[in-house]
Amino acid sequence: MSEIAKSPSASHPLAARGKLYRAAVVGAASLKGKEVAEMLNERNFPAADIRLLDDDESMGQLEAMGDEVSFIQRVRAEQFENVDFTFFASDEQTTRKNWKDARDAGSAIIDLSASLESEHGASVRSLWIERERGQIPAPELQPGPCVTAHPVAVTLALVLLRAKKAGEIRRAVATIFEPASEHGQRGMDELHQQTVNLLSFQSLPKDIFDVQVAFNMVARYGQKSQPALDSVEARIQRHYQKIAGADAPRPSLLLLQAPVFHGHAFAVYLEMDRAIEIQGISSALAGDHVSIPGADEDVPSNVSAAGQPDIQLSLRIDSTQPNGIWLWVAADNLRISALTAVECAESMTATRPTGKIQ
Repeated sequence: MSEIAKSPSASHPLAARGKLYRAAVVGAASLKGKEVAEMLNERNFPAADIRLLDDDESMGQLEAMGDEVSFIQRVRAEQFENVDFTFFASDEQTTRKNWKDARDAGSAIIDLSASLESEHGASVRSLWIERERGQIPAPELQPGPCVTAHPVAVTLALVLLRAKKAGEIRRAVATIFEPASEHGQRGMDELHQQTVNLLSFQSLPKDIFDVQVAFNMVARYGQKSQPALDSVEARIQRHYQKIAGADAPRPSLLLLQAPVFHGHAFAVYLEMDRAIEIQGISSALAGDHVSIPGADEDVPSNVSAAGQPDIQLSLRIDSTQPNGIWLWVAADNLRISALTAVECAESMTATRPTGKIQ
């Protein structure tokens, strides 16, 4: 999906020492699965073998893995034998159906579907936020499922934790514009087909959203759509609270479905305890994973953020409230999810014995 060159700093230190693992990506044909496979390659994750697994519909499909091409295979229990890390980038039903087979085979579980939150020992994680808080948990010898934090929760947590360094935040309000890619390829296909059909005066397909999303902005899906938009909003709030900590500001959220294919966009309003100069809040927000364009550069957008590893944002003081600051934020939802997942796996290698390569 993205064409970002490998950085030497992204290389995993174990690869140079010859410690190699086996990994599997369940849902390898999905948008998230493809991004995870690309991220494993980009960060030189120390894997001698990466198995691409999916349902029967995708079986036999070719996927690029760095300089090589791999076939997608059917998800079966025996595919998890001797696998050290299994990434579940599939839908919730597929994850719930297969994750115990991977666990019982001895694999560490990284869940991008958020379907394992309630399982015993599960933890919601973002290494970005753990580093920001200086609270990276000690590695566990037998960790439960690692659930990757929702990309919106990661973005909001990083922005608000840094903003509060510039002053006390009395109130935080965020309107989030959801892209169709959060519903996978089927969501993007439905938005595309709705757009085509509207322009040709034909009936609209509504299998995914159960409502018109082309040329439209909605705060609620149709009754047949799963998951419901308010349940996604609740997941964002839940993940934010788990990763940001008790001392973080608690934002009020409104999640809207936007007629865009890819990338989250946010309008965030912060009411500070006092008037703060733009330079002061910009300095607090700047740093790893955040890009603030200059005055002569284009403002962030979901298009400019696509394929980029950083959160992009611009700032302005509210015209009527000197203590108010508006942030316009854009981020690549799939890339942040994949990077969160791979970083979680990297952190788990510290206590994991090397896989037996046959």
